[in-house]
Amino acid sequence: MDLEARSLQPNVKAVILAKLREYKSDLNNLKSEHKRLASANSNQAARDDLLESGMADAMSVSANQRGRLMMSTERLNESSDRIKESRRTMLETEELGLHGVDDNISKSKKILTNMSRRMSRNKWIISSIIVVLVVAIALILYFKLSK
Repeated sequence: MDLEARSLQPNVKAVILAKLREYKSDLNNLKSEHKRLASANSNQAARDDLLESGMADAMSVSANQRGRLMMSTERLNESSDRIKESRRTMLETEELGLHGVDDNISKSKKILTNMSRRMSRNKWIISSIIVVLVVAIALILYFKLSK
């Protein structure tokens, strides 16, 4: 455009060159303003990207921690359930064992009392046999010595 304006007649040439210079300066001003806004927008966009990625990292870390916490809670609940089940089994076993022990104790008491009765009876029987033998020996001696 500059070349075309210079090739025109001198009275039109001055006016058109002045307008051309004005348009060029406006264009330069607009370009610089566009660069300034674009750099501000790019800075803002970069800042937003960083914040969004930071938030995404925080969210992923938070989700990761939440997942680990849920898994730990589930394991803890399972362990608690196993402990409760073990305790219930232990109490049942103890109860069954005590009934068995009580039965065995009563049986052993009966056996011991029967054994002591037999022992006493056997003592009386042996004592009676001894007395009968002593009396028999005494009678035999009396009849042998008396003749």
